[in-house]
Amino acid sequence: MNESKKRQSSLKIAVIMIAVAIVFALIGAASVVVYDYLQTENRAEVTSRQGLKDDGNLKSTNDEQVVSNIVDTVSPSVVSIVTNVTVSSIFGVANQQAAGSGIVVSKEGYILTNKHVVDGANSISVVMSDGTTHDDVELIGVDPMNDVAYLKIKNVNDLKPATLGDSSTVRVGQGVIAIGNSLGQYQNTVTSGIISGKGRPVTAGNDQGSMAETLTDLLQTDAAINPGNSGGPLLNRSGQVIGMNTAVAANAEGIGFAIPINATKGTLKSVLAGKGVQRAYLGLRYVQVTAEVAKKYDLPTKQGAYIIGDSGAPAIVADGPADKAGLQEKDIITKINGLLVGPQGGVSSLVGEYAPGDTVEVTYLRGSREATTKVTLAAYPQV
Repeated sequence: MNESKKRQSSLKIAVIMIAVAIVFALIGAASVVVYDYLQTENRAEVTSRQGLKDDGNLKSTNDEQVVSNIVDTVSPSVVSIVTNVTVSSIFGVANQQAAGSGIVVSKEGYILTNKHVVDGANSISVVMSDGTTHDDVELIGVDPMNDVAYLKIKNVNDLKPATLGDSSTVRVGQGVIAIGNSLGQYQNTVTSGIISGKGRPVTAGNDQGSMAETLTDLLQTDAAINPGNSGGPLLNRSGQVIGMNTAVAANAEGIGFAIPINATKGTLKSVLAGKGVQRAYLGLRYVQVTAEVAKKYDLPTKQGAYIIGDSGAPAIVADGPADKAGLQEKDIITKINGLLVGPQGGVSSLVGEYAPGDTVEVTYLRGSREATTKVTLAAYPQV
């Protein structure tokens, strides 16, 4: 009897131990499944944050890799421009070589650069990023209101044009990359930085000092820009051209300037259409509204463009586009086609996106009343 009870007790203990073992085995398996699930979820989160594809292959997103990829893509669209100019000095007249940069804007050889890069040039050569040199280069024309020129390499149809971005969306603090022929010696030099400011005025000139031009509405950047960079692209982190490098501040470090790319799009449109350089304009004079200007003229807003004459010149050009549309002196232009004047560009840049004959909607303040009018842009008179 006692032996029977002992066997039954031993059997019960064995069953219990087996059951416990099974339970632990199940818990262990469940833990592995849960761990694998969590690891899978973590991988998906990393994938989302680091730009992995669905196949799980890692793609580096560090800053150096981003910049390198952009440079690899855009460099074939950045050229060096070499000019020969005649200079006079106390020692007589001599030929001198100068260099700048340019941006390929069509596969047929159209090049965008600064006007001061080609000012007074007796001859122009374009050097591609691979070292190929083109000497058969024509100056198509210059923008009468901006430091912009258009060149054409003859008899080519296989160049790689840069992608133009939208400079009205540029924000202070965003990362940018500059490429250009630094110091006229170091082709396709790359620097990076941020947008330091917008709407800056500056006077730009060529290396010979024979030309100076006051520009407005420029982008300011701390990306290193040196003589020779002029005419090269300022790029966003998508590799799109948002500006054209045009000047470096004298006696200052970390201050460079670029023309917003939108300011070139209207004239570029006419150039690519074979119509030469035709610049659209409103036909008015204005001052950019700032807090100081608003206080001086007792204006109801601290941004926009205040229409006012200058040094005896009329505020509104008689029979010009603005005159025909009913705009008047002391009106404040606040928007052009819905874009805010000031935060999204000055009047010149916003109008520069369009070609003569295009119609834009202008929003303005007359006193405290807001109104809109349609303005058909005209071609800036050639001088």
